[in-house]
Amino acid sequence: MKEKILIVDDQYGIRILLNEVFQKEGYETHQAANGIQALEIVENNVPDLVLLDMKIPGMDGIEILKRMKVIDKDIRVIIMTAYGELDMIQEAKDLGALTHFAKPFDIDEIRGAVRKYLPIKSN
Repeated sequence: MKEKILIVDDQYGIRILLNEVFQKEGYETHQAANGIQALEIVENNVPDLVLLDMKIPGMDGIEILKRMKVIDKDIRVIIMTAYGELDMIQEAKDLGALTHFAKPFDIDEIRGAVRKYLPIKSN
């Protein structure tokens, strides 16, 4: 079984980029453009790691994170945010986020963090 990553971002280009990178790395990926989709995927597919954008129209990243933790208190989440949103970063970390990346991010840094928190199990 492949490790599952859920990519939550309202920007299509970012979802596609991350999706492509992590599929090539050997992960199973799921994508959500908003909080409702993200929570459905968490309930139905139980991802091993979530890459969560904080600025999403409708339900913001903090609200999505809170609701994900209700579904699975041990869910592992890495947040992505614009520069300077320090209160949001701190609140997300208080809610259990592992780490954060500022946008625009370095894809190799995100790849490294995902490998750290979700190493690919060899068969």
